[in-house]
Amino acid sequence: MVLADEEATTALGTRLANVLLSWNRGLVVSLAGELGAGKTALARATLRGLGHDGRVVSPSYTLVEPYLLDGRCLYHMDLYRLADPEELEFLGVRDIEPARDWMLVEWAEHGMGFLPSIDLVIRLSYAGIGRKAQFVAENERGSAVLSLLQKAT
Repeated sequence: MVLADEEATTALGTRLANVLLSWNRGLVVSLAGELGAGKTALARATLRGLGHDGRVVSPSYTLVEPYLLDGRCLYHMDLYRLADPEELEFLGVRDIEPARDWMLVEWAEHGMGFLPSIDLVIRLSYAGIGRKAQFVAENERGSAVLSLLQKAT
């Protein structure tokens, strides 16, 4: 999918939010890509689409930012600065319920072995002045959500 500008990234985040609401189950999404490729912008747009109207900060230094949304929680993580995946134990990652809660994880590869299984990967890359989004389902849950995402408008 080509994301020509910031509005297209926002539209993708809104679509993802609508799918998450209709899915009504937890999901672990890896937001992959180079620095500046739009991972945090996509997470922010998704949170807005889920109804969060407060501030959305990049979790670059806190590593995990939880957002409570109508009794559900979305955890936005940025693991770029994670020195050791074991640090996730001290941040309470094992307490997150992936069957119920949503996780958007930037730099998920830095937390492997301590993160729940990734369901869906959204890889953002530079494409001229815009971006390109590629989607990879990692399991049946990811495939089901990807199917819903492809049908969403």
